[in-house]
Amino acid sequence: MEAFNKITSAVAALDRVNVDTDQIIPAQYLKLITKTGFGPYLFDSWRYGPDRAPKPDFELNRPGYENARILVSGRNFGSGSSREHAVWALVDYGFRVVIAPKFADIFHKNCFENGLVPVIVSDDVLEQIMIRAKEQPGWALTVDLEAERLDDGAGFSAPFVVHEDPETHAFRRYTLLNGLDEIGLTLRHEADIARFEAARSR
Repeated sequence: MEAFNKITSAVAALDRVNVDTDQIIPAQYLKLITKTGFGPYLFDSWRYGPDRAPKPDFELNRPGYENARILVSGRNFGSGSSREHAVWALVDYGFRVVIAPKFADIFHKNCFENGLVPVIVSDDVLEQIMIRAKEQPGWALTVDLEAERLDDGAGFSAPFVVHEDPETHAFRRYTLLNGLDEIGLTLRHEADIARFEAARSR
């Protein structure tokens, strides 16, 4: 998993609450057997019409959002089914950070296993980010996980966490900074595991 420290990018605003995983990646695209290839189908029914032409009124199709690596959305992002494909689709599309005041629990956990940084902010901070991203397409924000801070270099600055529980936040921040999923965490003990297996074999 790719380590994350800091990113500066345009912010794409998806001003909706309860964005569920079936909207993030519809069920008909879950047949792929790798973690890649889902990006073209992200928000498929919202992004495209029946002729596959982009819908001009969908938020992510707005000029200025094309290369955004940060997505901001409303409360309860990632609700619905537990499909990990939702995170895969966001990452494959190009997003590295999702900002929201609350994430659905299983989606939230899946973020940490795939290097997608779930930035939790207060409702007031969310509103400020949403307004700027909507009114100024292309507005850029720096997400600094080391400093646990958001900053646009033009007067806006705010703290954030990746988990509401302080102890879990510290652990999850560590795994993101070091690019460690559950397999990576286990492999830190590879030498001990090898010694145990050798002794067990004997």
